[in-house]
Parts: sequence; C-alpha cells; structure tokens
Amino acid sequence: MRVYEMMYVIKPDLDEENLTALTDKINGIITGNGGEIVTSDKWGKRRLAYEIKDYREGVYMLVNFKGEPSVPQELDRILKITDDILRFMILNKEEK
Repeated sequence: MRVYEMMYVIKPDLDEENLTALTDKINGIITGNGGEIVTSDKWGKRRLAYEIKDYREGVYMLVNFKGEPSVPQELDRILKITDDILRFMILNKEEK
C-alpha cells in the first residue's frame, strides 16, 4: 500500500451537518475502495490566498491515508464533480 496525503477546501457556507456528511462521504470513498485512513484533521475556516468561485474563505481538511493507486484515482474522479469542494490536491508521500 502507498501512503497519500490529501488536502481539500470546502465551501465556507455549509452548515455543520452537511460538512460532516461530506467529510464522511470522502472518508467512505477511501475505506470503501480498500484504503485505510491514518489521520483526518479539520483545520477549520481560513482565508484563501485568492478568490475561488466568489469565495474568499474555505474550510480546510487534511487527510493522510494508505491505499492502492485506484483509491486516489477514484477520489480525484469524485471530488472533481462535487460542487461543495473548492479545491483539492492528492500527493503520494514517499515512505522513508
């Protein structure tokens, strides 16, 4: 299994219930495809470096997970079509 790090930014106007549902959905995609979540941290609402889709703030989430290469491919596919995600990035971390 490879180790990955994913950061994603959620629209700031989501209420707490929808925010929890979205993070549970994303974590479910990881575990549903045979991945294992190592850590999942909510950084909270922060100012964006530049305006994205008329938003100046976003809720930052950081997830470290393990999985086969199919897991980040599926995450990439799903996150691209999810309207509540402003930006995301998935990195392959080298184990040392």
